[in-house]
Amino acid sequence: MPEPILVVENLKKYFPLKGGIFSKVRGYVRAVDGVSFYVQKGETVGLVGESGCGKTTVGLTILRLMEPTDGEIYFEGKNIVTLNYKEMNKIRRGMQMVFQDPFSSLNPRMSVKDIIGEPLVTHSSIRGQKLKEKVIDLLHKVGLEEQHLYRFPHELSGGQKQRVSIARALTLNPKFVVLDEPTSFLDVSVEAQILNLLKELQDDLGLSYLFISHDLAVVHHICERIAVMYAGKIVETADVKELTKEPMHPYTQALFSAVPVPLPKKGKKRIILKGEVPNPAKLPLGCVFHPRCAYVTSRCIGVAPNLTEIRKDHFVACHCIGG
Repeated sequence: MPEPILVVENLKKYFPLKGGIFSKVRGYVRAVDGVSFYVQKGETVGLVGESGCGKTTVGLTILRLMEPTDGEIYFEGKNIVTLNYKEMNKIRRGMQMVFQDPFSSLNPRMSVKDIIGEPLVTHSSIRGQKLKEKVIDLLHKVGLEEQHLYRFPHELSGGQKQRVSIARALTLNPKFVVLDEPTSFLDVSVEAQILNLLKELQDDLGLSYLFISHDLAVVHHICERIAVMYAGKIVETADVKELTKEPMHPYTQALFSAVPVPLPKKGKKRIILKGEVPNPAKLPLGCVFHPRCAYVTSRCIGVAPNLTEIRKDHFVACHCIGG
């Protein structure tokens, strides 16, 4: 197997909780708690889970838009956690992000030309007519025209805004892009267009994606592998076809049981989980899922399961399955 473009090992991101007169640290919100996964060159890996499970924090921490509390992040074999500000700026040319909300991620006072061209102004010496030509070329790549060059975000539709966001992410010719729910704010018809655009760009430019989403149908359409997150941890990861056909972790089974299908199989039942998602500041001991699990044992309550390979490239963190 070739070396992955991105390897994340035991990534943690804790936010301190302070209180009292002297603002002492009283505890931590464990938003990301020991996450490990990899992305191969040209591959799309989906990161799925309920809102608040830490998906977006993983994406921001990988790009060091948030500093990790612990763990290692290897991009093209280099541990970027150890890099200083100047060294990280060079690496960021190859790592970009498309944010969830195109309405708030674009500066309303900047034209499309300035929004897309800003990374080039910051990271290169390209100016004037060459800069304009580069921006126009990027607009064409994402399905927009030269007429959009001097428009402002409020003059664009939601789909057009997200196309501008994608063009901005591609300005510096990155190799890896974090896509943080890039279609969740869009209508279904526009969503399909953006997903197809992302696939075309990946094929044309050889991009690798981390696709963050809570929509399993979308993830199934665009991803090769899926990692399932719950309460800051990855509980299962596998090839998208295998995970869809036979999810093993009880949480993954509940997620996939909720996906609507055009012709539901007779006897298919929705798995309703009891209880609530745990507070990330007070995570349960042992397996974080055990308070909601129908198969909980005494071992689950006392010992956290490791992500274990049950089948080839199919990893599950569950004592009842093989952890």
